[in-house]
Amino acid sequence: MRSGGRIENIDWYLLAAVAGLCVLGVVNLYSATRFSKPDLYVTQAAWIGLGVVVAVITAAFDYRIYERIAVPVYFLVGILLVLVLVAGTKVYGSRRWLGIGGLGIQPSELAKPALILMLAHYFHNDERLPSKGYSLWQLKWPLVMILVPVILILKEPDLGTAGVFLLIGASMVMFMGVNRKNLMVGAAALLIALPIAWFFLLHDYQRARIMSFVNPGADALGAGYHALQSMIAIGSGGLYGKGFMKGTQTQLDFLPEQHTDFIFSVFAEEWGFIFASLVILMYLVIIYRALVIAGRARERFGTLVAVGVASMVFWHVFINVGMVLGLMPVVGVTLPYFSYGGSSILMFMIGIGLLINISMRRYLF
Repeated sequence: MRSGGRIENIDWYLLAAVAGLCVLGVVNLYSATRFSKPDLYVTQAAWIGLGVVVAVITAAFDYRIYERIAVPVYFLVGILLVLVLVAGTKVYGSRRWLGIGGLGIQPSELAKPALILMLAHYFHNDERLPSKGYSLWQLKWPLVMILVPVILILKEPDLGTAGVFLLIGASMVMFMGVNRKNLMVGAAALLIALPIAWFFLLHDYQRARIMSFVNPGADALGAGYHALQSMIAIGSGGLYGKGFMKGTQTQLDFLPEQHTDFIFSVFAEEWGFIFASLVILMYLVIIYRALVIAGRARERFGTLVAVGVASMVFWHVFINVGMVLGLMPVVGVTLPYFSYGGSSILMFMIGIGLLINISMRRYLF
C-alpha cells in the first residue's frame, strides 16, 4: 500500500475540466463587461488565482483533518451568517455580504462546503446505518444542521442560495438512505409547507419571479424581463453563435445581470449551441469524476464529502442553466467557474481541493 498522497493519484481529467471552464469564463466575462465594467475580468482572474492557492492548500493536508474540524468550521460559518444579518452590506434590498479587509465576502457561499463537511462528519461517526434506511426521527440532527443555515439565508433574503443549500443537504441524506415510508411522510409534509412558505416566507418580488416563470410574457417589462431577454439571447445564438463580442443582446446591454446570473446566456449567444454544449460537457466531467472519487474513497467521510461536492456543482449548474433557458424561475444562482464573484469562486475551488485531496490519498488506509 502506498504511504501518502502522490501526484500520480491526482484526477487530471477533473483538473482539465475546471481549468477549461475558468479560462472560458474569464474570456466570456471580458465580452460581457468590456463596456460597462471593463476591469471586471481582471478581478475575476485574480479571484481564480486566489482560488487556486486555496485549492492547493485544501488538498495539501490529509482530508481526515477536516473531519476533526468540521464542527468548529460549521459554527464559525453560522456566526458569519448571523453577523451578515446585523452588519452586512445592503445591496438591492438584501444583506448578503460582509466587508472583510476591503473585500466583500458572501458567507452563504462559504457555508456550502461547511455543510458538506458537517454532514459527512455526522454520518461518518454514526454507527447505526439502518438496513431499511433512516427514519425522519433518526435524521433530526442532520435536518437541524441543514435548516438552521437555510433559515438564516432566507432572512437575508436569498431564496436561490437557500434552495441550493436544501438540495445539497437532501442529496447527501438520500445517499445515506431514507426509509421509504418516512420519505413519503416527508414529501407530504413538504407539500403542506409549500403554501405556508408562499404566503408567509416569500417576499413579493420572489413570488413575482415564480409567477413570471409560469407566464413570462404576462409581465414582459417587469418580472418576466430577465427570462425573456435570456431566451432571446440563447435562441439568437443558433448553432454556431454570432461570434466573440458580437452578441447583440449582450453588447447592447439588453441582457440583465450578464456577468453573474445570466453569464451562460452571453456565451450561448456568441458561441452557439455547439460550444455551449461543450461547456455543459465539462460540468458533467467534473460531476462524473467527483462520483468516481467518491466510489474510490476508502472510508465513509471521504465518500460523503465527494458526493456533497458533486451535488453542489450539479445543483448550481442545473438551476442556473434551467433558469437562463426559461425552464426554472429566476432565483439568482451562480454558474460554477463562469459567473463573476469571489465567494463563489472560492467555494467551488475549496470543493475541487477536497476532491483532489481524497483522490490523492485513496491508498492511505
